[in-house]
Amino acid sequence: MTAEREITRPVDLAHGRRLNPDAVGWSRRPLHRTHIAGWGRTKRWEYWGIVTDRFVVGLTVAGLDYLANCAVYVLDRHTGREVSRSGIRPLHRPRFGDEPGDGSLRATAGVGGGRVSIEVDDDEDATFIRVQAGDLQVRARVGRPVHDSLAVLVPWSERRFQYTLKDLANPVTGSVTVDGTTHDLGAGWAVLDRGRGRWRYATTWNWGAGSGVVDGSTRAVQVGGKWTDGTGSTENGILVDGRMHKIGDDLQWTYDLSDPAGPWRVRGERLDATLTPFHMRRDITELGVLAVKTHQAFGTWRGTGVLDDGTEVSLDGLVGWAEQARNRW
Repeated sequence: MTAEREITRPVDLAHGRRLNPDAVGWSRRPLHRTHIAGWGRTKRWEYWGIVTDRFVVGLTVAGLDYLANCAVYVLDRHTGREVSRSGIRPLHRPRFGDEPGDGSLRATAGVGGGRVSIEVDDDEDATFIRVQAGDLQVRARVGRPVHDSLAVLVPWSERRFQYTLKDLANPVTGSVTVDGTTHDLGAGWAVLDRGRGRWRYATTWNWGAGSGVVDGSTRAVQVGGKWTDGTGSTENGILVDGRMHKIGDDLQWTYDLSDPAGPWRVRGERLDATLTPFHMRRDITELGVLAVKTHQAFGTWRGTGVLDDGTEVSLDGLVGWAEQARNRW
């Protein structure tokens, strides 16, 4: 069980290229100013994951110092069809906001018919997302209710560190256009993963998230592992009716990548939850020094969590995903 400090005031993530020790901890809302000086092993990204009763959508804008990447993934749950588009732009840095909570951006990568353009605009109560990737378009309005998020600074060393913000249980509406046909996005939830930091070259992580309404209350679960082990920081928590209940122990993950329909179980002193997949996504990218291998299971969570006051709550029916990613970047 970790003993993490809760941050309640704005703080600089780094002094130049080095970690600011005062930034280590977690917060219920974005408070870190994330500017990092210079080039090197700096990684910046915005990822939106959306799961509705009709579609799964994942979109990424990433800046890896030596290249930019824009990617979009769409799964039609009714037909099982997957559509992916990805573009890279060598020696380019997308412009990410470094002020707390600033997620607006415009980025384009790729050439010709492989170009992917992603625009994100944050408003006071909503985020508007527009994706154009050839014959694939996504338009989404993400409602941003007043609730806690989970922001964590993970310190590997003074030169290697990562700030992550997970914002869950955001209602979403919109549309998906494929091959000239526009479909309603359906009812569901959107999750934001914001990352800023300076990484080791090779990293493996687990990540899981789920959102929904259980027993009349809005709930969400956020879990991670491997990349945070041994750092004194975790990215685990349960959101119930707007309040984040931080879980400070390293969780045990059990899953079998060779079984696409097999369960993903995550356990700790205050959490025992299992995701049963309805679809497994495998994504393998090999671009010289850049290599990404991801297994991402989309499905439904069942289980229980224990809140800060000892109350046990059900997580049955939350929709989301669990994944393992191995990266060389």
